[in-house]
Amino acid sequence: MEAFKFTNDKPIYIQLIEVFKCRIVAGELKPGDRLDSVRDLAVVAQVNPNTMQKALSELEKEGLVRTERNSGRYITDDSEVISNVRVQLSKNEVESFVQKMVSLGFTKKDVIKLVNEQDF
Repeated sequence: MEAFKFTNDKPIYIQLIEVFKCRIVAGELKPGDRLDSVRDLAVVAQVNPNTMQKALSELEKEGLVRTERNSGRYITDDSEVISNVRVQLSKNEVESFVQKMVSLGFTKKDVIKLVNEQDF
């Protein structure tokens, strides 16, 4: 797992959650993958292990990560949970984009036209 980059606009554990969610929905972390230990992940991310533990606990509450006693943490095998997170992340991105475009004076019609002109 590559190094993490953090900003000062929100708590680090929230940023860790976002990174893990993105890596899961993008398939970088696959269903059933075993995660490294909290300590090892904290070293890679250069954060306090308690911060990493908090992020992983939140991911567990959301159903993206599960803990198996004496075995470690794993990415969920539940494709519906992953799909729901993907949809929510995409809705958040679209909402943020639209708000920014509206603040720049674009109409819905303008935004749709700009998006349709993009090659991807």
